[in-house]
Amino acid sequence: MLIFLSFYGKNMKVLHWKKLVSCVGWTTAEELYSCSDDHQIVKWNLLTGETSQIVKLPDDIYPIDLHWFPKSLGIKKQTQAEIFVLTSSDGKFHLISKLGRVEKSVEAHSGAVLAGRWNYEGTALVTVGEDGQIKIWSKTGMLRSTLAHQGTPVYSVAWGPDSEKVLYTAGKQLIIKPLQPNAKILQWKAHDGIILKVDWNSVNDLILSAGEDCKYKVWDSYGRPLYSSQPHEHPITSVAWAPDGELFAVGSFHTLRLCDKTGWSYALEKPNTGSIFNIAWSVDGTQIAGACGNGHVVFAHVVEQRWEWKNFQVTLTKRRTMQVRNVLNDAVDLLEFRDRVIKASLNYAHLVVSTSLQCYVFSTKNWNTPLIFDLKEGTVSLILQAERHFLLVDGGGIYLYSYEGRFLSSPKFPGMRTDILNAQTVSLSNDTIAIKDKADEKIIFLFEASTGKPMGDGKFLSHKNEVLEIALDQKGLTNDRKIAFIDKNRDLYITSVKRFGKEEQIIKLGTMVHTLAWSDTCNILCGLQDTRFTVWYYPNTVYVDRDILPKTLYERDASEFSKNPHIVSFVGNQVTIRRADGSLVHISISPYPAILHEYVSSSKWEDAVRLCRFVKEQTMWACLAAMAVANQDMTTAEIAYAAIGEIDKVQYINSIKNLPSKESKMAHILMFSGNIQEAEIVLLQAGLVYQAIQININLYNWESSK
Repeated sequence: MLIFLSFYGKNMKVLHWKKLVSCVGWTTAEELYSCSDDHQIVKWNLLTGETSQIVKLPDDIYPIDLHWFPKSLGIKKQTQAEIFVLTSSDGKFHLISKLGRVEKSVEAHSGAVLAGRWNYEGTALVTVGEDGQIKIWSKTGMLRSTLAHQGTPVYSVAWGPDSEKVLYTAGKQLIIKPLQPNAKILQWKAHDGIILKVDWNSVNDLILSAGEDCKYKVWDSYGRPLYSSQPHEHPITSVAWAPDGELFAVGSFHTLRLCDKTGWSYALEKPNTGSIFNIAWSVDGTQIAGACGNGHVVFAHVVEQRWEWKNFQVTLTKRRTMQVRNVLNDAVDLLEFRDRVIKASLNYAHLVVSTSLQCYVFSTKNWNTPLIFDLKEGTVSLILQAERHFLLVDGGGIYLYSYEGRFLSSPKFPGMRTDILNAQTVSLSNDTIAIKDKADEKIIFLFEASTGKPMGDGKFLSHKNEVLEIALDQKGLTNDRKIAFIDKNRDLYITSVKRFGKEEQIIKLGTMVHTLAWSDTCNILCGLQDTRFTVWYYPNTVYVDRDILPKTLYERDASEFSKNPHIVSFVGNQVTIRRADGSLVHISISPYPAILHEYVSSSKWEDAVRLCRFVKEQTMWACLAAMAVANQDMTTAEIAYAAIGEIDKVQYINSIKNLPSKESKMAHILMFSGNIQEAEIVLLQAGLVYQAIQININLYNWESSK
């Protein structure tokens, strides 16, 4: 995906002030307010290209920072922000209405108020100033507390995603301070020069910083460095995250840069702007505005985004136009939209596009007749696809639609915040929706796709550590649906989705796993483990015979992918990985395990054995052995175990085949897989009490055998 910034200006009436523009802020995706050192607040309408002065401030007020009051979360129709906070050089902050009326002016700091930010709920305001104080205010401008006081000016501030912590600058240091008194403060040296700007994204929980050392940096919320740029020619004067956390913008002298969340650069523009002091993203994340030192306001929108699936490549060429290229025959189709494109997703032979008002669903077989339906709310922040349906996430909720455009369900849970969901925290399969909770990050909610109701007996999935990333497998029966997830310790786990009464086992598959993906054609899982790229050809092996799991893996060295690579997709037998520098690497894995999965799902055991004999690979035989035991086909299991030299297991399977009753066979197969309790229950239900006692004696379970 190559992304560029396309600049407005040809048909835009650009106001040019003699004095610098200090701050900008969007009310809607088409309307922007800007403030400048000649005391004017100006409204820009991007649809008509008109500008109008809202208010002329008193001559002693020099505006420094502007932030609109956040729109209420969960409101269905897109409402406009009605009030903003304006900080100024006279030590005050001002609450100003959309019409330009100054509702309240509050004496806040001695010296200039350098920044002011509402929290995500709009219940509190934080201001920082030249006097080194960080103050928390109520919605109406009443002082709640002075959070900190230091000797140097605080140039920038940002709220943590949960509005429980505040990030601020202290010279070359960054400090994260919780609002709770006596809570632990996190502080680290971030730059070699004074830090001028910070931003903290609520979706990806990553921090941006920019300094006079001419660098911008990306950090995680623990202060660990993820990316540091090369030094620029001039100090970095502004940084800002896109709302969905996938991109960020960087401003400097005559410089505007668009970057991926991992730090590498999509585009570099050199507009004649002077220093860009402030950058604001539109609500839908498609446009940015910059406040420029030479009196300009620079507008740009994101174009040239690219989506690929099999032989199709879709490119957003203009705000309302997409180009589809079929690389097999070089056929090109142009897709025109009525409104600007906000989000798109290409997968499972369908292209789903959300504009500001509508959703378009194209089939790759026919690009001319899309299915179109109106959206409940304008700004879609995430699109996820499965084979049978797709999921839209917006500020109001989560909505599941079929590819025919039929609304299917809308799962909900207490305290759900849809504005912070992303592809790592939501997963979709043909029958299940999984959502990681933000309030308690150890919990994963599981819903039936068709109804939106909680899965099974309504219990959520609870883990001992915080969960970072979740992924549902895509194929097979609903009862066999599995979810894989990575926790805070970078351990990879797998567990069953169907949860009725009995506590399902959560089993560890691997350690130091940074990114994962399921294949779209069969239940094969791949991940990047420390220095290795690993493919679990049959992850269910952990439920059947954990001893042979290592034999079902494919591993190769991953050092070629450099630091912090990310798996983009796993389509068919091709895995696409994005390296830290933004380049894509394609890996092809063996096609045979996928064919084996297909044979087994159709119960073609003879074909499966024939395939393994043809391929002559231990991994294939090990997968077949586990698949056969899982499906209780002991004849095939015997052949497969013999092929990988597990003679003791071959003998045990032989003894199972000679057992007289169906129930005792079933019980011994369960024992083979390590399910002792279930084996005992089967025998007791069949009245085979003696055998139940015997298996406990054999296992030295003296308590149970009593």
